[in-house]
Amino acid sequence: MTTTTTTREHVRVLHSLAPPDGTTKFVDQMTEGAPADVDVAYFSWKRALKGDYDVLHLHWPEFLLRGRTARVRLGKRQAMRATLALARLRRVPIVRTVHNLHPHEEGSRAEQKLLATVDRRTDVFIRLNPTTELEPWMSGVTILHGHYRDRFAHYAGAEREPGLVLYFGIIRPYKNVEKLIEVFGERERPGQRLRVVGSPSADLGERILALAAANDSVSTNLSFVEDAQLVREIGAATLVVLPYAEMHNSGAALVALSLDRPILVPRTPSNTALAEEAGAEWVMQYDGDLTDAILTAAAAAAERIPAGARPRLEGRDWDEVGRRHRDVYRSALAKRRGKGQ
Repeated sequence: MTTTTTTREHVRVLHSLAPPDGTTKFVDQMTEGAPADVDVAYFSWKRALKGDYDVLHLHWPEFLLRGRTARVRLGKRQAMRATLALARLRRVPIVRTVHNLHPHEEGSRAEQKLLATVDRRTDVFIRLNPTTELEPWMSGVTILHGHYRDRFAHYAGAEREPGLVLYFGIIRPYKNVEKLIEVFGERERPGQRLRVVGSPSADLGERILALAAANDSVSTNLSFVEDAQLVREIGAATLVVLPYAEMHNSGAALVALSLDRPILVPRTPSNTALAEEAGAEWVMQYDGDLTDAILTAAAAAAERIPAGARPRLEGRDWDEVGRRHRDVYRSALAKRRGKGQ
């Protein structure tokens, strides 16, 4: 078995992500922001076990272990154990981006046990915001989630529509879209509309459609939309509401802010940090459950933001994000090979 080698000028990184597909996802930051001296590869178990990379960069590792059948899940756990063993033998450092504090959907005990092993074998944990708490034994660095201003700059936007409130993004139970529709419909709202855009599971989609059908001021597009349409949907909104029950790092929040639209979100340490950075008028927070009073006040505040105003999103351009990742890879490589194990 040979050990991979590299020079200071060139690092080969295997991300546990699917390749870009033309729609904006986190993988685009890792690909387009990567400096010329970082080669990016995309995940398959065959590639992971082949080992022709210098750094293994994990994202949402729980998704690597899940499958429709017990046999598939067992096979993936075995492949992960083999990948960890090969990484140790080849002195390949493991870097993990901490997208969520915990998986949104809890896995089996076998999955949880293996994820704990993955954590123990990880050399560096990358926080996407400074509030992410790591265990004392974890080595961590903060690299802010990139913005999407440059990514969306070439798309035609839309004129802001007074009174238009928007939810967009993947729809899951913990994101509380049903609650948003119910709160919006608690009373008449002259001059206001609610728009829901995103792809839900089948049963959740049926419930959302039923709620929307009961209110002429609520419209939906329950499907995945391409970037050009997403930019138009967000551009038309006065306020974006993301009423998640659990919120730590939100790509949707950064997308809305990148397109200069204020957001209403639950109060969490990460959202408070984002509000301090972008401005409290851009990141409006609430405590407890979303209510009519909270929604009404936020919509009114959003109307007062002048046309052409922009939130502060410094240190989040993709070139800077890419350079900082490269520095982490090089440091992890030096430490791993210095250990000789």
